[in-house]
Amino acid sequence: MQTMIEVQGLTKVFTLHNQGGIQLPVFSGIDFSARQHECTVLFGESGSGKSTLLRSLYANYLPTSGTIRVRHRGEMVNLTGAPSQTLLEIRRETIGYVSQFLRVIPRVSTLDVVSQPLLERGVEQAEAYRRAGELLNRLHIPERLWSLAPGTFSGGEQQRVNIARGFIVDYPVLLLDEPTASLDQRNAATVVELIRQARDRGTAIVGIFHDAEVRDAVADQVFKIKPEQAVEVEREAS
Repeated sequence: MQTMIEVQGLTKVFTLHNQGGIQLPVFSGIDFSARQHECTVLFGESGSGKSTLLRSLYANYLPTSGTIRVRHRGEMVNLTGAPSQTLLEIRRETIGYVSQFLRVIPRVSTLDVVSQPLLERGVEQAEAYRRAGELLNRLHIPERLWSLAPGTFSGGEQQRVNIARGFIVDYPVLLLDEPTASLDQRNAATVVELIRQARDRGTAIVGIFHDAEVRDAVADQVFKIKPEQAVEVEREAS
C-alpha cells in the first residue's frame, strides 16, 4: 500500500498579534504517515491540536516547522512549500475535506452544493446531479429539500449535506473532522459505511471521531497526540 501522506517534525505555534505577540504552542515534533486502504484516527484530549493538525494537512494552516508531503499525480509534493496554484489543484483532485460546519453561498440549492466538486472536475451536470441524489438519499435528505438552500436546514441536516459533498468525489485522500458529531445513530451508521467503502477503494482517510463506537468501527491505526508533543502510533491488527 502506498503512503499518501507523510508528516515529519511538524510543529505549530500560533502567535497572537492582538495580544502582544503571545505565542501559543499547539503541538511539536509530529511524525506519522497515512496509507492507501487505511483510516488513521487522530486521538487526544481537547486542546491537543487534532483539528489544527487536520487543517494543516489541508494547508489551511501553515506549520511553524516541519514538512507535510502528499502524493499528488503520482509524486510526493511538499504542501508547506507548494505554490497556491498547486494547492488548489491538490484540493480539487487529491484531498477531500469534511469540516464540522457547512459553509455555502446563500440561496444555492442543496443539489448544486453537493454536486459542485464533480462539476468542477468536468462531469456533466446530469451525471453530477444523479450521483448527488444517490448520496442525499443514502443520508436520508428527502428529495423535497434538494432544491432548497441548506442554510435553512437543521444542524444535523447541514452536516449530512456536508458529508455528501465530501464523499461525492473518490479522492485519494479524505480528511474528516468529526463527521458524525451531530448525527443520530442511523445516519452515523451510514457514514461508517461510506468511510469503509472509500477505504476499500484505496482512499487514505485521516479523521477525528469523538464517538468511541464510530472510532472503533473505522480505525486501522490511531495516532495519539497531546499538547506540544507527538506520541506513538498504534496500528490495529489487520
